[in-house]
Amino acid sequence: MPKKTLKNISEIRRYFHTNTDPIYFVSATNFNLLGLDEWVKNFKYICYMDCFDGRHPNVLCPSEIPHEEFQSIEDINNYLLQHKEVVDYVKARGGKPKFVFLMFDERTEALAKQLGGEVWFPKAKLRSNMDNKIETVRVGNKAGVPSVPNTLSKVESYDQLKELCKKADLGNDLVLQSAFGDSGHTTFFIKSEADFRKHEHEIVGQGEIKVMKRIDCRGSAIEACATSEGTIVGPLMTELVGFKELTPYRGGWCGNEIFSTAFSPKQRQQARELTFKFGEQLRKEGYRGYFELDFLIDKKSNDIWLGELNPRITGASSMTNHAAFAHADAPLFLFHLLEFSKKPFKLDVDELNARWADPDMIDSWSQMVIKHTEDSVDIITEAPQSGIYRMQSDGTVVFDRFDYHRRAVESEDEAFFLRISNAGDYRYEGADLGILVTRGRSMTKSFQLTQKSKNWIDGIKKAFRARPLPSAQAFEDPAFKIM
Repeated sequence: MPKKTLKNISEIRRYFHTNTDPIYFVSATNFNLLGLDEWVKNFKYICYMDCFDGRHPNVLCPSEIPHEEFQSIEDINNYLLQHKEVVDYVKARGGKPKFVFLMFDERTEALAKQLGGEVWFPKAKLRSNMDNKIETVRVGNKAGVPSVPNTLSKVESYDQLKELCKKADLGNDLVLQSAFGDSGHTTFFIKSEADFRKHEHEIVGQGEIKVMKRIDCRGSAIEACATSEGTIVGPLMTELVGFKELTPYRGGWCGNEIFSTAFSPKQRQQARELTFKFGEQLRKEGYRGYFELDFLIDKKSNDIWLGELNPRITGASSMTNHAAFAHADAPLFLFHLLEFSKKPFKLDVDELNARWADPDMIDSWSQMVIKHTEDSVDIITEAPQSGIYRMQSDGTVVFDRFDYHRRAVESEDEAFFLRISNAGDYRYEGADLGILVTRGRSMTKSFQLTQKSKNWIDGIKKAFRARPLPSAQAFEDPAFKIM
């Protein structure tokens, strides 16, 4: 008997509200897909960090057992999938389990298979190939989505770099990116030989490098989903980058804003069109499902350039999947799940994209990822709990009530805080303390942090207490992103 085809948004929503097979999001925290459990029956989170102190009904955090030091989020996921409590939980719930991840590798795929499940993402090998910043440029070129003027080459010395830039007419003020890694750690600003010497060990011998002309730009992010019916495009968001109150990494992502007037109608439309073209090219490359593009908008010319591709969910996914259009229709990630469910569906993607482009479909929110920014290491003795915080008239921040819904934020004087670092954890330069979600903007019209944002950051940081490390105790920054 042929499967019934889903013909509209209402039928798609009903399909997931009556979903029978367990779907698991396995990650360090549930931040990226926060709230999706309320759209999809039998959707559960398996997490390493207990951000909610056991109070979230759909989060499983197994007890800590001995393990090798984690070098990546893939290591965390592979540890979780082998944990006896997780194995017992998945087997006890039965069905044909499906797994989604922020990051995964071929080992993760094998472990999911051992649990009788399947990974609802393109193969790790393809995802890794697409995640290569050098490959992104090539895919963009095929799609007609231009990158900032650049050249792709191995870099062997400063003199050779200067020669490369002369040939490509890139000037002397450069941005270099290695093929893989977090922008805060693998983006290098090179204006002189001294700058080059500082990062030489991270550039020379690292294979092909993307060498870009440096432009004065604003960062933006947009998420989309490549489906069999076409590419569905979310809203264009601003990016918070390199604010010293939030991150010690120059060029490091530290949050997003979503609001309808962040960009001119022309810029929004152009970014949406470029994202659609890129998604259609990804489909030709064999990639399907969720992805995110960073666009760089030149402040002088207003030109829009492709920055990078993240072929996965990202730190911005919580913003996309909570926007007004997501509540009016369905979260973008629901279409990713639909694509991998093999359930036949028909969708007028052009009509859906046109509707989601309407400014009325965008309400105003921002998120700030708060890291420890001091060059110090200690052990946290007290950490603020996740929930709703309130800013008082004098700018101080107090805990108001527990909740795990960000929509519980009622006004711009309230914020939802998702705690990441807990009592007993090391607090080191670059450690993620937590994510703060507010209604309204976190930046001024000139894209600087508002005083209110600074008060929020200060208030949350003051809620942490820590004691010094015993002097003999060594510590190394794990230096990998968990979101």
